[in-house]
Amino acid sequence: MIGRGRPYTLDRQQLVPLTPTETFEFFADPFNLEAITPPWLAFEVGTPAPIPMGAGTLIEYRLKLHAVRIRWLTCIEEWEPGRRFTDRQLRGPYRVWHHRHTFVAHEDGTVVRDLVRYALPLGPVGRLVHAAVVCRDLHRIFDFRRDAVAARLGTR
Repeated sequence: MIGRGRPYTLDRQQLVPLTPTETFEFFADPFNLEAITPPWLAFEVGTPAPIPMGAGTLIEYRLKLHAVRIRWLTCIEEWEPGRRFTDRQLRGPYRVWHHRHTFVAHEDGTVVRDLVRYALPLGPVGRLVHAAVVCRDLHRIFDFRRDAVAARLGTR
């Protein structure tokens, strides 16, 4: 639930030439996120390996956004191996961050979908920051992610 304030949505899809199970396994490993996140974010997983994944798993990340160091804590809310998982920010830069990852079989592999619903703090100031910076940054991050996934898993 987004709650008060204006929610935003980012919806991305990508076809990879692997089975849903293989694709899910790649995305379900939090340490693979380091490889598909732009280097300018200095992103790293803070939770020690191995991380037993499932509903209720907490994962801490560290990153740098516009020279500001951020600690981000997520909780896996939904976990259906081979099909989907959902993470929710418990602590981080957003008022709300709810990210659903789905993996749907396709005749040429798997359609990977990222559906992110998010909201910023600070009301009208947050809306200005979204328009000036956040929207552009998120598109750049997910463009990089698309290209990095294609390089690692292939794409069509």
